[in-house]
Amino acid sequence: MTKQQKTRPPKDGASSSRRDFLKTGAAAAVGTTLVANWASLPGAYAAGSDMIKIGLIGCGGRGTGAVKDAFKAAPGVKLVAMGDVFKDRLEKSRNELKALGKEAEVPDDRCFVGFDAYEKVIATDANYIILATPPGFRPLHLKAAVAAGKHIFTEKPVAVDGSGVRTVLALYDEAKAKALCIVAGTQRRHQTGYLETIKRIQDGQIGQIVAARCYWNQGGLWMYPRQPNWTDLEWQLRNWLYFTWLSGDHIVEQHVHNIDVVNWALGAHPVRALGMGGRQARTDPAYGHVYDHFAVDYEYENGVHLLSMCRQIENTDKNVSEAIVGSKGEAIMIASTRYAITGPNSWRFPRDRDNAPYVQEHIDLINAIRSGKPVNELKNVAESTLTAIMGRMSAYTGREVTWEQALNSKENLMPEKLVWGPMPVPPVPIPGQTQLV
Repeated sequence: MTKQQKTRPPKDGASSSRRDFLKTGAAAAVGTTLVANWASLPGAYAAGSDMIKIGLIGCGGRGTGAVKDAFKAAPGVKLVAMGDVFKDRLEKSRNELKALGKEAEVPDDRCFVGFDAYEKVIATDANYIILATPPGFRPLHLKAAVAAGKHIFTEKPVAVDGSGVRTVLALYDEAKAKALCIVAGTQRRHQTGYLETIKRIQDGQIGQIVAARCYWNQGGLWMYPRQPNWTDLEWQLRNWLYFTWLSGDHIVEQHVHNIDVVNWALGAHPVRALGMGGRQARTDPAYGHVYDHFAVDYEYENGVHLLSMCRQIENTDKNVSEAIVGSKGEAIMIASTRYAITGPNSWRFPRDRDNAPYVQEHIDLINAIRSGKPVNELKNVAESTLTAIMGRMSAYTGREVTWEQALNSKENLMPEKLVWGPMPVPPVPIPGQTQLV
């Protein structure tokens, strides 16, 4: 077995309103300080009506981690329901979360297993739904949670195709009308170093933006070898990273973080994309049918181009960063490592002032709920998701893809019916042969 084929268990995860938050000085404080001072904040926890009751949908590493982060974010938090397709995943998460105390002990009758588990979690008294299933399910689960009037923390991305994005954009408006609070797992938008840097970019400290770059180049990720008793569907669900209907491919599932930063800095989404990619290292069928590298040239309406690159290949150089090039300097952002501006307004963010963004996003969401000042990040994350999808579509087909083509695409990757039986794996996309839908 080569190094690339070795398996590893998954690791726990990894706007204008944000700028207003920064001006108050709150975003500069680390999560622990904010928790300590929570009682002095507007809408601070009062016993009873302000209790945050979490319903967890998707009990893998990221969902489990999100619950832990929510407990760190504020007092008055309780886990009241859990749901997952697989019982073993739910029980592993349930046992791990018990360490948080009695407020995280969920009784048997509030633990749900199966494809309808999300409906049962949402039907409980949970008022804070965490969505952390594979992204292919996100539009369906968001729709159910918004319809039920729940506040939501949703992991990114929020769809894997244009059809899903259209659903989510409609849900943004519906949630806004209902004054629901929704925060997405694009945690860089809650990280002090990014907030400080983006503020300076948008204040003109690097001049007019003329270009941008973003990268997520790294080694391989986990893979679970297929077991004899697994059906096609179970194998794909347990290895969801490697199937486009579940993950959107890694340009959508992972690289969306970096793409989102560029969209945020520019205050816009691209109008077209021309990309390429392929599958040269992860060629074993155990890795499904997705690519292992992408490179995309995105063009924005003002003529600015973004070079976007992502890779999941062992023994290659690693680079996870964003850069915004201006007429008077450049801004470099490397999460939790370096935030700096070059040029006449040279500046560097002190690393010791950075916060814990995975906790901060829950602090911000809980504070919005308790203060009665709704926050809704669905539109931002939906547009960044579609940006990534647009790049994938171009790379898969070898065609230039416009924003309108991606948004109005008839592609719907989610199977009409999921059953525990045969489920053929689509062929690896081949540019020039794979067609736009």
